[in-house]
Amino acid sequence: MAVSQLNFSHLNLQNKHIRCFRTIYSRPAKIKFQRSFTKFKLASTHLHISCSVPEDNLSSNVERLIDFIPGRSWWNLDEADTIKTGNSITVWYVVNRIWRLVADDKLVIYIGLCSLTFAALSEISIPSLLAASIFAAQNGEALVLYRNLKILTFLCFASGICSGLRSGCFGIANMVLLKRLRKALYTNLLLQDISFFDREPVGNLTSRLGADCQKLSHIISNNLHLIVRNSLQGTGALINLLTLSWPLALSACFICIILCMIFLVYGRYHKKTAKLIQDSTAHANEVSQEALSLVRTIRVNGTETKEHERYKQWLDRLAFVSARESAAYGIWNFSFSTLYRLTQVVAIILGGMSILAGHASAEQLTKYVLYCEWLIYAAWRLADNFSSLLQCVGASEKVFQLIDLLPSHQFSAKGVKLQKLSTEIELINVSFHYPSRPTMPTLEEVNICIQPNEVLAIVGLSGSGKSTLVHLLLGLYEPTQGQIRIDGHPLQDLDIRWLRENIGYVGQEPHLFRMDIKSNIGYGCSSYLKQEDVEWAAKQAYAHDFICSLPDGYQTLVDDELLSGGQKQRIAIARAIVRDPVILILDEPTSALDAESEYYIQELMMRLKNDMKSKRSIVFIAHRLSTARAADRIMVMDQGRVAEIGDHETLLKQNGLYARLHLLQNNGL
Repeated sequence: MAVSQLNFSHLNLQNKHIRCFRTIYSRPAKIKFQRSFTKFKLASTHLHISCSVPEDNLSSNVERLIDFIPGRSWWNLDEADTIKTGNSITVWYVVNRIWRLVADDKLVIYIGLCSLTFAALSEISIPSLLAASIFAAQNGEALVLYRNLKILTFLCFASGICSGLRSGCFGIANMVLLKRLRKALYTNLLLQDISFFDREPVGNLTSRLGADCQKLSHIISNNLHLIVRNSLQGTGALINLLTLSWPLALSACFICIILCMIFLVYGRYHKKTAKLIQDSTAHANEVSQEALSLVRTIRVNGTETKEHERYKQWLDRLAFVSARESAAYGIWNFSFSTLYRLTQVVAIILGGMSILAGHASAEQLTKYVLYCEWLIYAAWRLADNFSSLLQCVGASEKVFQLIDLLPSHQFSAKGVKLQKLSTEIELINVSFHYPSRPTMPTLEEVNICIQPNEVLAIVGLSGSGKSTLVHLLLGLYEPTQGQIRIDGHPLQDLDIRWLRENIGYVGQEPHLFRMDIKSNIGYGCSSYLKQEDVEWAAKQAYAHDFICSLPDGYQTLVDDELLSGGQKQRIAIARAIVRDPVILILDEPTSALDAESEYYIQELMMRLKNDMKSKRSIVFIAHRLSTARAADRIMVMDQGRVAEIGDHETLLKQNGLYARLHLLQNNGL
């Protein structure tokens, strides 16, 4: 068949086909082939086929194969290294930190180490006794055989008992370490500033508490004690080899040194992949937790595919790093298997030459081969355990960074506790911007004085700084400039926890805990609450009737689907007033309430204000001006500044922003 008559559709332009034709046909045939190929190219330009494609594909395939060589671009992890952490920590640093966490239970670790040492020494004595027993039986030495069998039996039982005791002790130490590690991390996270949680996603932090702490706890149970055990066994095997013949022992040592050098390269790479795997896992957990918690929003907007892609991006990064880590581990195992077989071959060659030269016996050669295997296996297990240790160290970097964060000064400093709180609140030239947005001021030079027993309403357009002002009053953030004073004392000088015991707060979107309603109402109270106190607060918040209609009343477990937004808001109001607060701060307390419930809440605020037993300042944010008009004073916010201040009638007469908002709401109604 002529080349020009070939059906090119079956060639598929495969490199091997082109190379085959170039080998078989002569130069004239090649010329015909190229002409026909050129005609085919002109007839099929949409395929972008040219005579140089096979050569280009061949060179690109070769380049791809070269990239798989260790040290080339395929092994580069820069593509996945998107999260930059601080300076790398050392193994010694991690071991030292872990020892401080388990120091109170060090007796358990000492017992485990003693058991480990005895088991390792027992096991390393077995190969010598086995070889001696075999050759004693061959030589007819019954007494020696009988004695060796008794020793072997004892060592087997003793080694088994000590191994079980070792596993139990280090398992207990692992449990203790995991508990204290999570406790230390969780406690320190709770003591951080609110700005910290603005920066760190919750899914990331929960991953550190879960997967990273679990990984780090393996340092005791799976790594350190196995490193000690394999070190003892490797040392014992080396001593026995040197006792048998030090020239022969040098060959095994040389192979072990090569194995360790390969591991040093692999270990550094493995540590980096471990850190990237933990970071990618944390970010994948962050995306999944956010998506699952907002599944209704996702369903309504039909963004399931988009969320799937977000999650897939981190899974792809995880697979990218894991593939390279697995490939590196495969090369490491290949190196060990090759060197292990090489050790056996070298042992037989050198040992056989020694026997032929009359420098060693068959029994010595048998012991030498057995201990060579013990040495190389101990070196391999030691490197494998150290590799796992490096992986745990890589995963621990972020955990220890979080544990080492200094707690908020609100919890570390001892503030002042006033004998009597009269609730005079002053804001003096208060300016603020969020740490994440330093160039966008949220509040600018706010000045106001709230008198005891006064009701202040804060109104304004969305984004004018109303909620930010409330956050500053609660001490969640500190002003960038200016000062907040309570009864003449700077807010930062007061004991913030004592102050918050005297503050009742209802957020714009109140969140309830997954516990019964009684516990939710009494949440945060420093003293024990009676059932009568809880019911009184619920009645004041107009929540008692619907709570009693629930299946278990006040013992009903709160579920997101069980309560409506208005019911949650009324429970949050009951939580705020059951504390009998001196300062009551409400952020849109009636946003989810119907008109009747809103009326009762307004009436409640007036009753709390006119309570003769205690003076109480009330600050609340309101978008509904019908709620704000009952306040003693109304502060109108506009772009982070106080635009107007006065009572309802005064602000209407000024015909400013408040009057315009009032007119818009009335027209809307």
